[in-house]
Amino acid sequence: MKYAIVESGGKQYRAVEGATLEVDRLPFEAGEAVKLEQTLLLADGESITVGTPLVKDSPVWTKVVEHFKGEKVTIFNYSPKKRIRVKTGHRQNYTRLLVEQIGGSELVKREKVIEAKAEAAAPLVQAEKPARAEPKAATAASKEKKPAAKAPAKTEKAAAPKTKAAPAKTAVKKPVKPAAKPAAKKPAAKKPVEKK
Repeated sequence: MKYAIVESGGKQYRAVEGATLEVDRLPFEAGEAVKLEQTLLLADGESITVGTPLVKDSPVWTKVVEHFKGEKVTIFNYSPKKRIRVKTGHRQNYTRLLVEQIGGSELVKREKVIEAKAEAAAPLVQAEKPARAEPKAATAASKEKKPAAKAPAKTEKAAAPKTKAAPAKTAVKKPVKPAAKPAAKKPAAKKPVEKK
């Protein structure tokens, strides 16, 4: 298996042909080709080449698949007995790269082989589609008939309560009496004090 250790954004990643890498955000649009030139190690089966510090003439050819955000990281700063509590969040921006080729002075285009396989498989797929389309059309026609049969029943039920509805009674509101105030307590009579 052929793989390489590449450096991007000060971090090291293991690149395998046909696999994807998730690196820090790069200033390229989706679909653009990116050439990672800082190859630190190159392994091809039994032979391993270690760079001093880089392996010469063995870049990693990649293609930008998408840009996305990573999972949210919560940062909570806390100092006891000082009333300091600071909560913040962060989501890192990443770029997903598809590794197309490891090594070589130029990128070898393999799209022609893929297109030829797709064209060979296309007639088989088209022949199967009409056979599958007929049952779908039959089920769609049966679905259309069912709601049409239920529609008249709903209108009859909806019309029946309207004809039997009794005239609304007018409610007479009774005047609200103000709440009676509680009776004020009379002060207790003072007892005469006897002199001895």
